Amino acid sequence: MKTVLTFTLLLLPLIIYSQVNIKLPLPQKEIGKPLMETLNLRQSTREFKADPLSLQDLSNLLWSGWGINRSETGKRTAPSSRNIQDIEVYVFLQSGVYLYEAKENTLVQLLNEDCRKLTGTQDFVASAPLNLVFISDQTKLSNYSDDDKLITAGADAAFIAQNVYLYCASQNLGTVVRASINKNALIEKLNLRPGQRIILAQTIGYKK
Repeated sequence: MKTVLTFTLLLLPLIIYSQVNIKLPLPQKEIGKPLMETLNLRQSTREFKADPLSLQDLSNLLWSGWGINRSETGKRTAPSSRNIQDIEVYVFLQSGVYLYEAKENTLVQLLNEDCRKLTGTQDFVASAPLNLVFISDQTKLSNYSDDDKLITAGADAAFIAQNVYLYCASQNLGTVVRASINKNALIEKLNLRPGQRIILAQTIGYKK
C-alpha cells in the first residue's frame, strides 16, 4: 500500500497537467521576500532541473506576471499602454501548450503535445519545466504607428517578464528572458493570426 501511495504521489503533477484545461489554485498573495532583498537576488539562470513546477507555483508566478489585481476594473499586476492589455501569455509545459486566462485563473489547453523546444534556440528550453511566450495582439494597437506598435508590445511584455523575475527571485526559482525564438516554426505550430506578434520568451524552473 505504501509503495502504491508513493508512486501515485510521484505521478500527481503529470496527472494534473494531463487535463485539457488546468484550473489553477488561488495565488498566494501574502508570501515572498521584501522588495529590496528580492531585487538584490534577481538574476538570470540557464540551468534548470527537469522537475515540473507545482500548480501553486504556476498560479503564483502567472498572477505575479500578468494577473488581475483589481477585480472591479480588470486591471493587471503589470502596466500596459493605455491599459490595452495587448499581451497574451502562452504557457509551454511538457503536457502541452496553454493560454493563461487571468480572469478565470485557468490554463486553457491549445495543444496536447510537448512544444517546449520551439520556444527558443538554446538547448535548455526543451527540458526546462516551463517556458512562457509573450505574444502581442497587434489589432488592439490599431491607432499606433508600426514603430510604436513594436515599442509598445516590447515594453508591455518586458513589464510582465520582470514581474516573473521578481517572483522567481523571491521564491528561489530560476528564470531567464529570451529573444531567441524559433518564430516561424512557432507561428505555424500555434496557427497564429496575422495580427499576432511574438515578442519575448521566458524560461522558468527549479535551479540546479
